[in-house]
Amino acid sequence: MKKSIARQLAVMFISLLVLVMVAMLFANNVFLERFYEVRLRSILTRAYTLVDAHIGQDGIDENYFQGDFTELERSGNISLVVLNLDYEPVIGDGDPEDVVMAGRLYAYSMGFDNDDAQILEETDYYTIQKKTDRRMESEFLEIWGILESSGFHIIMRIPMESIRASARISSEFILYTIVVAIFISIIMIGWMSRQIAKPIRELTFLSERMANLDFDAKYTSGGENEIGQLGEHFNRMSETLETTISELKTANNELQKNLDEKIKMDDERREFLSNVSHELKTPLALIQGYAEGLKDCVNDDPDSRDYYCDVIIDEAGKMNTLVRKLLTLNQLEFGEDVVEMVRFDLADLIRGKVSSTQILAAQKEAELAYEGPETLPVWGDEFKVEEVLTNYLSNAINHVEGERKIVIRAERTEGSGKVRVSVFNSGEPIPEEDLNLVWDKFFKVDKARTREYGGSGVGLSIVKAIMESFHQAYGVENVPGGVSFWFELEDASGSMENEEQEEAARQDAQPAKRPPKAPNVPMDGEWVSAEDR
Repeated sequence: MKKSIARQLAVMFISLLVLVMVAMLFANNVFLERFYEVRLRSILTRAYTLVDAHIGQDGIDENYFQGDFTELERSGNISLVVLNLDYEPVIGDGDPEDVVMAGRLYAYSMGFDNDDAQILEETDYYTIQKKTDRRMESEFLEIWGILESSGFHIIMRIPMESIRASARISSEFILYTIVVAIFISIIMIGWMSRQIAKPIRELTFLSERMANLDFDAKYTSGGENEIGQLGEHFNRMSETLETTISELKTANNELQKNLDEKIKMDDERREFLSNVSHELKTPLALIQGYAEGLKDCVNDDPDSRDYYCDVIIDEAGKMNTLVRKLLTLNQLEFGEDVVEMVRFDLADLIRGKVSSTQILAAQKEAELAYEGPETLPVWGDEFKVEEVLTNYLSNAINHVEGERKIVIRAERTEGSGKVRVSVFNSGEPIPEEDLNLVWDKFFKVDKARTREYGGSGVGLSIVKAIMESFHQAYGVENVPGGVSFWFELEDASGSMENEEQEEAARQDAQPAKRPPKAPNVPMDGEWVSAEDR
């Protein structure tokens, strides 16, 4: 990253370091000599004070000048000459340089040889100046004048060349130090900036993953500073956002589901009203037309009147059947019809239904048969199972073709604890795209043919509602030679066998001959048995 915080920190720290080092070098080159000069002036002033303190009217403190002051001269590179009032040497009379300094002091006192001096400080007793010694071709810092306590003449000087040399050496040393310091600092600053930026980069990566709704990312670098606290807040925010988004998605799914259901219900309601209107329109028109014909006495002969009345009665019956089926379907779909689960013999129910439907099958010249066991105990609502069988058989009779066979088969499915009943009719198969649509209200595969037998398209919807109230499977499939509708019920043969065994055991435990039980008679308004009496 070109603009990473690590790079910015490194550049900032290195720039600051270089700036400080350059400032130090500049200060050393520009101000070091002046600083030394000020320090030397301070040394000369202090030395003047010490000399003045140890030379008075009573004489000179020889011990001091031979001891402590000698150390001061040596450490400060100071040259000292003191002349009495007659300009005779008091201190500094054994060295040729002292003689030169004594002569210079006399000349300064007389006002000679001091035109080229640079006066730095001047008081009533002494003058501090910079003076170039042409003989030695070097510059000195000098203090000359008289001692306040004794009136003796004094001159001290320190060579300035050593100051400049020291400044140059110091500047050179500092320059080398700066180069090494910058090199080491670059390495240290680079490492430290990476360490500082590492948790920030992790937080940046974490925020990017959170922006993409990836809440598995967590801050792991830790730390008790502000960045560590920020990372902990990121982790808490990630968990909170994940929970909140999960709740929002759940709520959104529920809202979408409710919206889809509402749209579906609205569509079904519109379709239902349209289909009911369509189904009722034709019989109502026929009833109205034939009723108006009777009223207008279109035909006065009895046969015509009977025909008109039969048409009215037949159409009214169709409407009554449709309304009854719609009411039944409505009760089933809205759970208003109670399902009474009992154990009954399905085989006996099928045989009874086959017997009662033989006449309708014969009218269609169809052969109706049952293939299955003699007894077949199942669990279910017997009345509603009969309704399912009625609708399947009615549908089979109305669509039977070809060999004109209708076969009801019942068998146990091994390992599932279920009994499957299928109603087969020979004829044309149902188009594959319509197999899942036959259960919809008012859906008709062949509308022209449906009008011939007066089908409403509600029967199979009733089958669907009944089987879903049982929580059992149902379906339709094209098979060789025709179509097969089927449904499943829970097998009750095991429980029935257990009850038969228990009944047989009870009969074996009874005495061989037992008098008949006395009938119950009423006593005090309640029915009680003869034994209780």
